[in-house]
Amino acid sequence: MTKSLEEVNQSVATEHKKTGFRKILAFLGPAYLVSVGYMDPGNWATDIAGGSQFGYTLVWVLLMSNLMALLLQSLSARLGIVTQRDLAQASRETYSKFINYILYFLAEIAIAACDLAEVLGMAIGINLLFGIPLLEGVLITVLDTFLLLFLINKGIRKMEAFIIVLVAIIGFSFIFEMIFAQPEVPKILAGLIPSIPNSAALYIAIGIIGATVMPHNLYLHSSLVQTRKFDRTPAGIKQALKYNLIDSTIALNLAFFVNAAILILAAATFHKNGMFEVAEIQDAHQFLEPLLGTKWAPILFAVALIAAGQSSTVTGTLAGQIVMEGYLHLRIQPWVRRIITRLIAIVPALIVIYIYGESVTGKLLILSQVVLSLQLGFAIIPLIHFVSDKSKMNGFHISKTTQVVSWIIASIIVSLNAKLVYDEITSWLQNSSNPTVLWFTVVPLAFAFAGLLLYIVFKPFITKAKSKTINHSPHNLKLQFTPKESQSIKNIAVSVDFSKADEAALNKAFELGGSNTQYTLIHIVETVGALMYGVNIHDHETTIDEKLLLEYQNMLSEKGFKIKTELGFGKPNKVIPKIINEGNFDILVMGTHGHTGLKDILFGTTVDKLRHKISIPLLIVK
Repeated sequence: MTKSLEEVNQSVATEHKKTGFRKILAFLGPAYLVSVGYMDPGNWATDIAGGSQFGYTLVWVLLMSNLMALLLQSLSARLGIVTQRDLAQASRETYSKFINYILYFLAEIAIAACDLAEVLGMAIGINLLFGIPLLEGVLITVLDTFLLLFLINKGIRKMEAFIIVLVAIIGFSFIFEMIFAQPEVPKILAGLIPSIPNSAALYIAIGIIGATVMPHNLYLHSSLVQTRKFDRTPAGIKQALKYNLIDSTIALNLAFFVNAAILILAAATFHKNGMFEVAEIQDAHQFLEPLLGTKWAPILFAVALIAAGQSSTVTGTLAGQIVMEGYLHLRIQPWVRRIITRLIAIVPALIVIYIYGESVTGKLLILSQVVLSLQLGFAIIPLIHFVSDKSKMNGFHISKTTQVVSWIIASIIVSLNAKLVYDEITSWLQNSSNPTVLWFTVVPLAFAFAGLLLYIVFKPFITKAKSKTINHSPHNLKLQFTPKESQSIKNIAVSVDFSKADEAALNKAFELGGSNTQYTLIHIVETVGALMYGVNIHDHETTIDEKLLLEYQNMLSEKGFKIKTELGFGKPNKVIPKIINEGNFDILVMGTHGHTGLKDILFGTTVDKLRHKISIPLLIVK
């Protein structure tokens, strides 16, 4: 079997001989990548607003959010480890196509909201550090698209190392900020006692929850944990669950430290000095030097902000690919996906800043986090259902106690969101000059989403999940060819992707080679996990592809052909040439989907990149 991304293989291996600390290290990683999203600039806005307005009062919200995040991320990891499906795939198998389209749309809104926070945070950081205007700063953030693609092409280890450095910068910056600010420890401890002073505090609290417990991180985590290959025995699964819980605990506590440090810094500087209205990141940066008496405080603040925005970029991109693949079974070029996501975030940011000026960025950041929070119920509720399902989880379903706690968390989040939506709509109706329009647009929409939420709550209780496979069955192939008596071609490679294009490719290959030729069927797994972790990926889609490739082999062998198989992982235009050039093939036969123009840009054209890299003839069959 061909190995893709060789440098990553050892980083995700979990051999039996490893014990103790080395065994834990083998599983560490997925939650760390996920935790990056918990330190994005959206958190900064809500934490600064909470600290400056209410002092240390809302520290308990951060702690509660962190505990919620830890439980929910562990449930997400459990789903991926046990079922080998991510949250989007599990949803696609459970709900109807129509419902899945809506859930996909909501997940994309959450990812766009997250990316909006990253765009604004990066632009603000660039503005504060280098004096570049905010509009230009927003446009500069497009460049991180290319940085991310460069790092991914260099391999996951280099990308992880880059992110580790950025997060270390954030952590050390706030250690020094805490030293400068000298917060009051007794008041911090008092802030751990739950209290909500007023409706403004509720809005900030919901924003903090939205910034901390992120819906797209649940999709991401359930996919990334599948990169660890281990024994699929009960003991092996149990061990993987234990070590991933350790991974999640370490990573999320690091994120909690950063968020708590930001809120405490705001409380110890602004609230303490009677500056209760500091909600903008720019204002916070401006006041740090005179209040703390050191020029390093604002510099460290801006550097940490840029690092936070840049490090969280990877989260939205990978989550977007996982969501799109899981719900729609659609894969597009990673760079196209990244640019689309970034443009969705940049366009509203540019419009709002251009019309209302730079003073609204803080409100825009908090709004993005509230939008994230509003999406949470649509990700959390299906997740709780899936990990509570005995048939899905094969004996690894969560206990009754965990189920109760999970449903309480879901109820708290949904209730807070319902309260927020009710207050906002009531306010709009009272202040609107034309409330009739709102009654016929916003109000019905709110009821529609409430109905959807009730549907996904009760649907799994009523009907059992249906399992379906989208891949093209080998038994549907129509093989029509006339093999010749004698052939000079002795070894033919055929690229298959379990689509209808396989029919034409196999028919042509058998026509060229006849019954005495050796045929090798090559299939490339190109999911997000496969692109990042190569041969060590062990997810649901890989299992299906292995099964279908074996079915192809068995069916064609029964017809008298000599069939071998090769399963590769990663980008076809990189992996197929490696397989071909290392083998002893006479010709490669490929079917084509007939993509042209825009489709080639979206889905990529393997043929053009492939033909220059192989040393044998390439036959394209339409």
